[in-house]
Amino acid sequence: MAGPLTVDVVAQDRTLWSGTADRVIAPSVEGEIGLLANHEPVLALLKEGTVRVRSEAETHEFAIEQGFLSFDHNVITIGCTPAEPHED
Repeated sequence: MAGPLTVDVVAQDRTLWSGTADRVIAPSVEGEIGLLANHEPVLALLKEGTVRVRSEAETHEFAIEQGFLSFDHNVITIGCTPAEPHED
């Protein structure tokens, strides 16, 4: 099995999550993209949706408005604008 991914999910003003994962699924402007270890390098624009970071033990989900995803050598960086909770 391939080694884990190193993942950073960041907003302009803070780190939302940082750690290792087995897979990342994100809403790109060209459709949902799923990344596993040793995937070819990718640079993608992200649209509104949910970024899911999964490991064997847990799943982290982040609602975003937009952003980008960079993947190279099993390192994923997601820069995003987090979706704000709707006020009623």
